Amino acid sequence: MKRSLINEKIKWAREQLAQANIKLPMFGYFKPEDWSAYQADTVKAAMLGWDVTDFGCGDFHKVGAVLFTVRNGVVNHPEIGTPYAEKYIVLEPGQRLPIHMHVCKSEDIISRAGAPFEIKLYNTAKDGGVDYESDVTVYCDGIPRTVKAGEVFRIENGNSITLTPYMYHSFWGAPGEEAAVIGEVSSVNDDDTDNYFAEDVNRFSTLEEDEEKIALLCNEYE
Repeated sequence: MKRSLINEKIKWAREQLAQANIKLPMFGYFKPEDWSAYQADTVKAAMLGWDVTDFGCGDFHKVGAVLFTVRNGVVNHPEIGTPYAEKYIVLEPGQRLPIHMHVCKSEDIISRAGAPFEIKLYNTAKDGGVDYESDVTVYCDGIPRTVKAGEVFRIENGNSITLTPYMYHSFWGAPGEEAAVIGEVSSVNDDDTDNYFAEDVNRFSTLEEDEEKIALLCNEYE
């Protein structure tokens, strides 16, 4: 991804969050040079902050997301951070995350503001791949719901879905003109080891430095 696009989408995400009356912690507004004034080891170790990715696909507007991790811990290091995680995910209309699942993490995906989001689910097959045949039972705000494999359904504002380990999923902002402002509340999040993709993608993008960065990404901390 070009740095210019990353900068543009961070500014855009800040605007979308502000319109939803969501204020980020102070490091969400830091410039790269601001970090040196603070003891931010926990922020860096837990990979809090901005995450802008096209998953290596090269078409951010189709497959990609702007994420901001507000709080998190570090797997196998309970002394660092929190034993839970919270994120905001801001999606363009129709922009999707690749089909993936987690082995360790359970998560609630919440439609916070803007457009609702749409989602499809699959169970995991015996070989670890996607089971494209069997029905999936999932809880939406504590109420069980059974859907066909790959069936598309919508999560409206204020509602959520609980995704448990080994449940393949992909979701996207509903088509239209509004961005989808989504929340994620989960167990500790480890993007380096607990994302299992059913598509040929990478969790973080390769960067092309075509202009100065306005903010550090969570995978750029030193």
